[in-house]
Amino acid sequence: MSSRTGAAEQHLRDLALLRRVRDRIDRDHAQPLDVEALARGVNMSAGHLSRQFRLAYGESPYGYLMTRRIERAMALLRRGDLSVTEVCFAVGCSSLGTFSTRFRELVGVPPSTYRREAGRATAGMPACVAKQVTRPVRNREARASGPDLA
Repeated sequence: MSSRTGAAEQHLRDLALLRRVRDRIDRDHAQPLDVEALARGVNMSAGHLSRQFRLAYGESPYGYLMTRRIERAMALLRRGDLSVTEVCFAVGCSSLGTFSTRFRELVGVPPSTYRREAGRATAGMPACVAKQVTRPVRNREARASGPDLA
């Protein structure tokens, strides 16, 4: 077996491990997760996992986790039956300040403003469509270098 073939096979194994990490984040986003625990689950160091995850998905595992939490928070806030604090804890965040800061970074408005305005903006829309049109952009570079729609 050539070194090129061996490297390609290792790359595919690494991608499968990274997909397992991403799937775990998607499934368990409301649970307490940290990069060290995620890395242990796939027998990688935290630093190696972070570097490889960023290369594969465009953001760190922590950034991806927070994006998933914010997406879920947006859905809960659109329902309107929970307070911002209740939503913060329901999606797995332990700090209202960190949650609010990250929410504003990804969505563009604070969670309280989103809660107040989102119901009107998505009124009459099926939940699956509302989720798609309100999904935050995960990769900040995508905003800056995205296609010009003008």
